[in-house]
Amino acid sequence: MYKLKFLGKALEDLEKINRAQQKIMKEKLLILAKNPEVLKNNIKRLSGVKEDLYRLRVGSYRVIFKKEKEFFLIIIIRIGHRKEIYFSIK
Repeated sequence: MYKLKFLGKALEDLEKINRAQQKIMKEKLLILAKNPEVLKNNIKRLSGVKEDLYRLRVGSYRVIFKKEKEFFLIIIIRIGHRKEIYFSIK
């Protein structure tokens, strides 16, 4: 099982989303922490960035994260709507 760590900006992003979507997002993040293989169809590695970043698709929102396998840690970097989130990463 992985631990989840939110960066400050990711927490701000989560608070901006409506409550119903927040609940779905939190459920998906808990599933991601327990077993990332369950969500493998919704996870992709981001191309065009220097770090090994991944995105989790949750409806029309995306969670950008980084996996630290040796520490069993998932660092949530940003959360946002699919139309806007990729511009904030680069």
